[in-house]
Amino acid sequence: MAALVYSAIMSVDGYTTDADGNFDWAAPDEEVHAYINGLERPIGTYLYGRRMYETMAYWETADDDSPVSQEYAAIWRAADKIVYSHSLDSVSTPRTRVERDFTPEAIRTLKTQSTAPLSIGGPTLATTALQAGLVDELHLFLVPTAIGAGLPALPTNFTTHLNLQTTHHFPSGFVHLQYEVEN
Repeated sequence: MAALVYSAIMSVDGYTTDADGNFDWAAPDEEVHAYINGLERPIGTYLYGRRMYETMAYWETADDDSPVSQEYAAIWRAADKIVYSHSLDSVSTPRTRVERDFTPEAIRTLKTQSTAPLSIGGPTLATTALQAGLVDELHLFLVPTAIGAGLPALPTNFTTHLNLQTTHHFPSGFVHLQYEVEN
């Protein structure tokens, strides 16, 4: 069975965006981005809500001179994408389809049928998956910044036990924490 992985870049106080919805403070440097590329390379399918998909669709046409960014764009383009949305009628990227409902049963079936790991993007959709016991791994990238308010990376009033698998400290102050989720 394929693992469902939730990765988030978050402030040390737990937010993925600030109170205004900005996340420019969370941009990884080249070393962190290269590390993320290594984690993302095996992903076979990305699961997104509409907002996260619209943000990530940038990578379909990204024209960045950085070799690390070019590598990430190639990784993203090679994977399948499923967008869960009631408002989105069509998508702008290949290898992408829209599903109306995110149901635990459908995700369990997808995990059973997949040979490569699945990634769930965005804290809103990830909250649903975490609360349904679908997420197998967490990859949290802590940014050495506190922003005070915004969109939480993890659901409030949610409890589970996490088993720490690895940590990695970067010279920039970023810290990667990989956890196995006990479901």
